[in-house]
Amino acid sequence: MEFPVDIWLRGDNHATTELIAPVMREPQAWTDGDVADVLIGMLRAIDRAGHPDASADRPIGLLGFSWIVNPFESGGVVIAIEMTLGAVVAGPFDVPESVLTGMIQSAIDKWKSEEVEKWKSKSEVEKWRSKSGVDKSKSSSRVH
Repeated sequence: MEFPVDIWLRGDNHATTELIAPVMREPQAWTDGDVADVLIGMLRAIDRAGHPDASADRPIGLLGFSWIVNPFESGGVVIAIEMTLGAVVAGPFDVPESVLTGMIQSAIDKWKSEEVEKWKSKSEVEKWRSKSGVDKSKSSSRVH
């Protein structure tokens, strides 16, 4: 599934839009892993915009940002992520706001738990944790 993301970098007076396709399923059928892939896709998009020379596959984690699901003026809902680097908004998606909010919270909760091991190989998870300096027993995120 391809969808637009609007990216605004702090200090810029304009936003850019790009298309990403991190999952195959439609939003109503997303699993926790799909939701994590959508969020990671959004984070990779803002990271590419802010750090164009950085490695495209550097580790990305689901912590250190605020998020919200909002209704979109012409229908559906959008996912908005804000962090020090700026903000990224994806969508709209044809799924109820409360359902998508619950899906995102569930995916983030599982990311912080041992269940992340089911989504990624152990080496990828450990690589991410070691590079990001995250101790899995103490990880937390500012989640709205």
